[in-house]
Amino acid sequence: MSIKEITAILDQTNARHIVLLGHHNADPDAIGAAFALAGLLQRLRPRLKVEVAAAEGPSRLSKHLLSVMPIKLTREPHIEEADAIILLDTNTTQQLNNWRVRVEASKSPIIVIDHHANHPEMERQATLCISNENASSTCEIIYSFFMDMNVRFTKTEAKLLFLGIAFDTRHFILANSTTLKIAADLIDSGVNAQEALSLLSLPMEESERIARLKASKRVKLLKVGEWIVVFSRVGAYQASAARALISLGAHVAIVAGIKSGSLRISMRSSQDFYNATGMHLGRELAKPLGKYINGKGGGHAISAGANGIWDLEACLEYAARLLKHRLKNN
Repeated sequence: MSIKEITAILDQTNARHIVLLGHHNADPDAIGAAFALAGLLQRLRPRLKVEVAAAEGPSRLSKHLLSVMPIKLTREPHIEEADAIILLDTNTTQQLNNWRVRVEASKSPIIVIDHHANHPEMERQATLCISNENASSTCEIIYSFFMDMNVRFTKTEAKLLFLGIAFDTRHFILANSTTLKIAADLIDSGVNAQEALSLLSLPMEESERIARLKASKRVKLLKVGEWIVVFSRVGAYQASAARALISLGAHVAIVAGIKSGSLRISMRSSQDFYNATGMHLGRELAKPLGKYINGKGGGHAISAGANGIWDLEACLEYAARLLKHRLKNN
C-alpha cells in the first residue's frame, strides 16, 4: 500500500479540504507523521487545504517540539466539513476521545496510517488502512511515501520524521538496519542529529515523578514461570509509570488509572521478555482487554494500551488471568 492509494481516494472524492488527526496526548511520532504528510500532500495536490490536529492536544514533549518548529496544530478542526479524514498513529477512533463521535458520524472517507496492528473494528469503519508492523514508527511509513513519489523533504519535514522515528525507537535503541538507513538519509537531508535528539530530552515534572513513585508503592507482583509481572494503579502518567517499573526490573508492567470516568491502561514489557516469549502486547493483551472493558485496545509488541469503562481492580485481575493464559499457551 502506498501514497498513491490515498491520492486516488482524494481524487475520486474531488477533495479540497482534509483533516489529519493524531491520538490524544499525541507523541512526536504522531505529530511528525501528520505534518510531514500534510506537506507532501500539499505538494502533490497544491489546491488542497489541510488541517492537522491532535485529540485533547499534544503531549508535553510534543508541545516543546511545536514551540521550536515552524508548525502549528489546529485546535478545532473542521471534521464535519472535511472531504476526507486521515488518522495517523491512531488505529482506533477510541483514541480520539471527544472527537470520536464526530469522526464516526462523518460520511467522508476515513484513512488510517499506522505501524500498529490493524484493529478489526477500524478495518470495517475505514475506507483504507495502511499499516506496517515492521516499521519502527508511523514516521517511517510517511518517509516511504516521499520515496514512492520521488519527492524530497524540506528541512522541517526531515527533522519531524527524524524526531518521530527517534522517539518511537527510544533514541534508536530499537532500530533495525532499515530504520538506521532512513535516519542516515534524513541526516543527509539536513537534520542535525545531535541537536534534534537533545529536543527529545525534557526534565521530568514533579507530578510525573510523584506518579511514578506512587505506582511503585502500589505494585502487586505476580510470578509467571521465570517472568516477573507487576500491576499498579495511578491517576495519571500510566505510561511513564509502566516504563519506570520495567526499568526497576519487571518483565511486564500493567498500570491502570481512571480519569474523567474513563479507565486507561498502559502496558510495557522488556525486550528480552518479547524475544523469549514472542508475546505481542498489542494483539494478545491490549485488544482482548479493550473489549473486556467495553472499549478498545492495541499497540506495539512491547508497548500497548487500552481505554474503556470498567472497574479498575476487576480489569487488572482479568489482565492477570489473560497474561497467565497466553504465557501458558506460548
